[in-house]
Amino acid sequence: MSETKLVAQTRSEFGKGAARRLRRAGQVPAVIYGHGADPLHVALPGHDTMLALKHSNALLEIDIDGAEHLAVAKEVQRDPVKNVIEHVDLITVKRGEKITVEIQVIVEGESAPGTTHLQDATHLQLEVEATNIPESVTVSIEGLEIGAKVHASDVTLPQGASLVSDPETLVVAVNEARAAETEETEESAEGEAAPAEESEEA
Repeated sequence: MSETKLVAQTRSEFGKGAARRLRRAGQVPAVIYGHGADPLHVALPGHDTMLALKHSNALLEIDIDGAEHLAVAKEVQRDPVKNVIEHVDLITVKRGEKITVEIQVIVEGESAPGTTHLQDATHLQLEVEATNIPESVTVSIEGLEIGAKVHASDVTLPQGASLVSDPETLVVAVNEARAAETEETEESAEGEAAPAEESEEA
């Protein structure tokens, strides 16, 4: 994942009132922590920050008075109604160092006929290079039969990544499809056919 560049401004005013003024001006209050340095209180450009943080574990290259700071978001606070970003906590990272992040698990394929699957884990913790964070990992259930289970240790990881989550973490389980689900599917198909029959009679 390539870095997203943001130009930040240092800030000296704190509190809810100062934060509201920043947001009205189209900026987002943020704090950068890490590597034993004092926290940096900055204001980020609101629109560009929102676009950057649409991607989980986005790597940000933040310019503060001409100095480059690489960081990833630790916590993003959003307005529950408007869904706009209200505050961001960032962690400083260095090129070449490894960090632990949560990566989304995407299930692909179709299990065997007459089965259904349940995804138990939607994310896994991996240790990866800070400048090479994968957006997701994929798990294929193509053709898996009833009773099949995929654990964290079975997931193919990107090159250079290592598993931090418990290897026995259940990711996906394949079960027998319930009879009720089959009946509902059949009834739905019959219901769709009925109007066509009535139309022919009319």
